[in-house]
Amino acid sequence: MAAMKKTAPLPLIDGIKPSYLHLPCDKKLHGTLLLDFLCRRFPYIGREIWAGRLSDGHIFDEAGTPLAADAAFRPGGTVYYYREAIAAEEEPVPFQEHILHIDEHLIVADKPHFLPVIPGGRFLRETLLTRLRLRPELQHLNPENFTPLHRLDKDTAGVILFAHRPESRRAYQTLFQSRAVEKTYEALAPTRTDLAYPLHVRSRLERGEPFYLTRQAEGEANSHTIIELAEDRGGHSLYRLRPVSGKKHQLRVHMAALGMPLLNDPLYPDPQPADCTDYARPLKLLARAIEFTDPFSGLKRRFESTRAL
Repeated sequence: MAAMKKTAPLPLIDGIKPSYLHLPCDKKLHGTLLLDFLCRRFPYIGREIWAGRLSDGHIFDEAGTPLAADAAFRPGGTVYYYREAIAAEEEPVPFQEHILHIDEHLIVADKPHFLPVIPGGRFLRETLLTRLRLRPELQHLNPENFTPLHRLDKDTAGVILFAHRPESRRAYQTLFQSRAVEKTYEALAPTRTDLAYPLHVRSRLERGEPFYLTRQAEGEANSHTIIELAEDRGGHSLYRLRPVSGKKHQLRVHMAALGMPLLNDPLYPDPQPADCTDYARPLKLLARAIEFTDPFSGLKRRFESTRAL
């Protein structure tokens, strides 16, 4: 039953779903103020902000009813709220997504560099998911149901698939989980002609430090990338990358480990501060194409980005 609480009884506002918070089942807190708990749970948000949201009726219970300023903490309950403070401070990402394909199950988008796929951290409105939910030509598809079917880094541009029907979502997710989807990337990186291409890189990838990085570690390999030298351009060349597995930052880590870090990579091998975004220097990595056999029609599908590095 707890998982059902993730579906908020509230509408999208400007393409944004409400956030939710499950309250702990701590009977010692029964009867205390919800405001006090919110202030302890989110110490970086001022008490006056939470008090204002409650007074303005911007925090809701499971039924979608606004909670009063003196609302009591309910152990095991769930509250919903919109992250309006973050949205108000967001800087627009000055690049536009493109829609490559729409059918009865899928939306295929061509994502620009710098745009996250889903809301998180300091990104809320400036995400591909939120932008798609606001597109006029997609309103008939029930934007609340839009769900990305795989990952694509904020720094990476290219093809990404979304499901827009809950009843067919699982069939496509299963394709990715069973590695029945072939993804092809293109990258610009320093030239190495001393390697035997196609090169198969296998290694163990684990969470690094800080937490948003990935590192190679000793142990059984859990990642596999196939690398081809597509075009020798002298100092830097065009590579074709095919990830057999789908670990976070896999292509970037494998290329950096070979002494071929991707051009303009802000994380590998030397991570830069998160707020040092330079729109003139996009990461030279593009999700060029996705191919799979459609689980409903049985037809071979291929979607390709219109972008170039």
